[in-house]
Amino acid sequence: MRVLVLSWEFPPRIVGGLARHVHDLTVALADNGVEVAVITTSENGGREFETMHGVDIYRVKPYYLVPRDFISGILQLNTAMLEKVMELLRRGETYDLIHAHDWLVAFAARAIKHSERIPLVATIHATEYGRNRGLHNDEQRYISDVEWWLTYEAWNVICCSRYMRHELQRVFQLPTDKISMVPNGVDPRQFRAGRNDPGMRARYVGPKEKIVFFVGRLVQEKGVHVLLDAVPRILASVPATKFIIAGKGPALEHLRNHARHLGIEQRVHFTGYIDDVTRNSLYNVSSVAVFPSLYEPFGIVALEAMAARVPVVVADTGGLSEIVDHGVDGLKCYAGNATSLADQVVALLSDTNFAGRLSANAYQKVNTHFSWQEIARQTMNIYHDVLADYKQSNWTRKQEAETEIYRHAQREALFDGTLRPH
Repeated sequence: MRVLVLSWEFPPRIVGGLARHVHDLTVALADNGVEVAVITTSENGGREFETMHGVDIYRVKPYYLVPRDFISGILQLNTAMLEKVMELLRRGETYDLIHAHDWLVAFAARAIKHSERIPLVATIHATEYGRNRGLHNDEQRYISDVEWWLTYEAWNVICCSRYMRHELQRVFQLPTDKISMVPNGVDPRQFRAGRNDPGMRARYVGPKEKIVFFVGRLVQEKGVHVLLDAVPRILASVPATKFIIAGKGPALEHLRNHARHLGIEQRVHFTGYIDDVTRNSLYNVSSVAVFPSLYEPFGIVALEAMAARVPVVVADTGGLSEIVDHGVDGLKCYAGNATSLADQVVALLSDTNFAGRLSANAYQKVNTHFSWQEIARQTMNIYHDVLADYKQSNWTRKQEAETEIYRHAQREALFDGTLRPH
């Protein structure tokens, strides 16, 4: 089986969890014998072409025209992706199926689907409606329309949680039998590098201080402002605590100002973007990892913390709620409720034995239920089902070729007079 994967981000370009998802999934698919080609965005430090762990990766640059806005830039990227695929097809490459990740590659995916007459599978990682709790301007409505269009064009739509399944049905009116639910995964081996950095604690905290750690995009839906609101209550119970917030995003300055307004700026450290090695080192010295999202289709960062053996507190919302079993392998707080969040964090900081039991159970769960090999197996089953339906349909390349032969025979018969038009 040969699969063409389209993704807006892929390492070294990492904007959010999508890049890690596509990387780890495609590597696991390749390990299981699927031939995978990824078309993605070029980034400084990324080669135009390379084979990584059995996956062929093609990175393209959008046109050098300065886009008027974000959407214009995405259209330029899709055109560049389409040109790369056309080049590969001219060289004799063939693909059985397209797998598109999110609306940002919808235009190229749809064009390839119809030009090559091969089925399209789409993974929807989040919706514009969900991210913004509605559609409030023309750009949001446009993006939502493209998301709907991608799900319409797809033979099957994959989502990562029951929460997202319900959202897709509610927002796009997708029929149940068109949606498949496959969770995100994590590879615990990725969290070994950098864990034994002896100087990491000293860079941020004193010898007896504890660390509460957040890592993720700094956008409103990740709920970092809720964590900041919880800090005074946490410090009242566990004064020797510092808070490390890692990541970048448009909310950074607002969050810095909010910390100053609360008078906690000396207890909160904003690191900006960190690489995986630094992330792993910070997990290693953290007492609690916190993910207080207001909207979270899945929450792969929580899995990463669990794989790193750090006790977690997550908001009881979206996919996060499905990952964590409260009091068994983590704790949940009410979404958007700083008091509830603070109480859960204090419970873990105050009882290291309890925290240790939760993190041990979480690590076992990750290895049992969220391995990429299992997720690749489920994804391959979807591919096989789609291809089986496709071969039984009247839309295959073979059917198109037979139709063209029939039409050619009709034209020839008309030309030599053996067939008269009605």
